[in-house]
Amino acid sequence: MIVGLLMMEVSPRAVRPMGSPIEHVIEGFRFVRETVPIRALLLLLGLVSLVAMPYTVLMPIFADRILHGGAPGLGILMGATGVGALAGALTLATKTGVHGLGRWVTFSCAGFATFLIAFALSTHFWLSTALLVPVGFCMMLQMSSSNTLIQAMVPDHLRGRVMSVYSMMFMGMGPFGALIAGAIADRLGAPLAVIMGAVACLGGAAIFGLRLPHIRGEARRLIIAQQIVGGEPVQEMTAQAAED
Repeated sequence: MIVGLLMMEVSPRAVRPMGSPIEHVIEGFRFVRETVPIRALLLLLGLVSLVAMPYTVLMPIFADRILHGGAPGLGILMGATGVGALAGALTLATKTGVHGLGRWVTFSCAGFATFLIAFALSTHFWLSTALLVPVGFCMMLQMSSSNTLIQAMVPDHLRGRVMSVYSMMFMGMGPFGALIAGAIADRLGAPLAVIMGAVACLGGAAIFGLRLPHIRGEARRLIIAQQIVGGEPVQEMTAQAAED
């Protein structure tokens, strides 16, 4: 990561006047709250992190008690998720611009939930392993697509603050979700805990997909305001955003 940062050539920018850190934090939260597309992406991300991502903390139960794979089986299951996540990252890396990323977020979130439900219902080790590959793929695709869209829309002077909110929704909600999933698993079983979270995630994807046509206009305006996104000229970007 450090080597990659050192290799980046970034044009110097004017330093903003210093102000109260509290005021800067409030400004970032206010921008997120008042910017509908970014707020929608972050709410969906937070929901997924809260209700669906905790399947990872329940994975030892699946590996040992349900799939009878033990410690080696746990390693294989987690490795399958990693393979899918790598494929998802490489898929997004091949894409130039932001055209269609809103739909990618919707379908990848829905796919994540669907394959997670199938995984929770499976009692065969290798079938479960195979299902975790698309789980990791869809999970990474949604997270990375959301990240790309948010950074394409947010002004430079607010980027750090907005991305800190992204990190809070992505990683900060996980411990709370793990606590809830563990409590449900203790009473109802790990498969049902995962299924309940995946169903909630599927509902979030449906709501986001229904709202997507209504937030495209503001998203397009925000993207164009940044002059250039993903190396695409403004004119081409405008045409693609209009189609999306």
